[in-house]
Amino acid sequence: MNFDTLVIGAGAAGMMCAAHAGGRVLLVDHAKAPGEKIRISGGGRCNFTNLYCDPHAFISENPHFAKSALARYTQWDFIDLVDRHGIPWHEKTLGQLFCDNSAKDIIGMLRGLLQASGVELHLQTEITDFAKSNETFTFTLNGTNQHTARNTVIATGGKSIPKMGATGFAYDIARQFGHRITATEPALVPFTFPDRRFADISGVSCPARVTANGTSFDEAMLFTHRGLSGPAILQASSYWDAGDRIKVHLAPETDLGATLRDKRTADGKKALTTELARHLPARLVDHLSTQMDLSGRLGDLSDARIDALIHDLTQWQLTPGGTEGYRTAEVTRGGVATEQISSKTMESQTTPGLYFIGEALDVTGWLGGYNFQWAWSSAMATARHLASQT
Repeated sequence: MNFDTLVIGAGAAGMMCAAHAGGRVLLVDHAKAPGEKIRISGGGRCNFTNLYCDPHAFISENPHFAKSALARYTQWDFIDLVDRHGIPWHEKTLGQLFCDNSAKDIIGMLRGLLQASGVELHLQTEITDFAKSNETFTFTLNGTNQHTARNTVIATGGKSIPKMGATGFAYDIARQFGHRITATEPALVPFTFPDRRFADISGVSCPARVTANGTSFDEAMLFTHRGLSGPAILQASSYWDAGDRIKVHLAPETDLGATLRDKRTADGKKALTTELARHLPARLVDHLSTQMDLSGRLGDLSDARIDALIHDLTQWQLTPGGTEGYRTAEVTRGGVATEQISSKTMESQTTPGLYFIGEALDVTGWLGGYNFQWAWSSAMATARHLASQT
């Protein structure tokens, strides 16, 4: 069969692109169902975009690459699409938008759009013998029957969560056609410590400012049997490289120094640990007391000791042994280098008709709906270009 467009990967970007590309479109995925990462995202409610989505929240060798697509299909455009399909949603912290009911509402919307556009969806299907001949791409499905397509869109994502079917397929195709792949690493992923030093306080969570390589995030931090997790840690992991230290500022919204000085005068007989437990989880204070001198009463604290204590609590230096890897990483940092990709259409500048969208590219968003917005925006950049040709 001959198609106008072949889209490989029925995730967020692939479904969005296929539904809007126009012409005869074939959408292929090796999974049993489309949108599996959508289904599990946001605790099953899909954090589908962010009110504050902006290019500053994306990591890439070229920090300007994402600007065009994000500006031409914004979070407001996707919110309008969700509203038009009657999907109820709500805002959580920091502009994060979630479905009221289920992530399956987003999948259902996209499947409805595919059906309305007449897209042929082939699941549990492998693409083999992929090549370009003259002006068309040739390929076989599950090893039999050769087909052709004038355009091919690679929307197979990165390496994160291999149990969901993630592979390096996009990178293999990119290399086949002469594209460079930037270094890829697990991102939005928990840190691990080989000595499991936080096992005794596993499950404890607290507000923190976590800094990696000069970039800081103020959100919750969670101690686990294996190390550190929580939103602040996941965010920082995208800026971390193996061997780097991270800096943790505990209770960032409280001026602990001023508080201890005030309490030293007003309530000098109170134990230092008792006062700290008003601002930090008690189990964390107990844990810290094994590493820092937290003995004595408030009235006995000198200014110098308060300064030293505040330094330890706000400049806590930690060196993770590693991360939990692609097994739990929400996204992949790095990917197909953008130097030979059009920022307006996502088309290869060396192989006309070949497009890369979504997580396959070297564009990684923050936690909180940014990566979904990149999927929608990059998909629409390609879809609108393809639709203009049909």
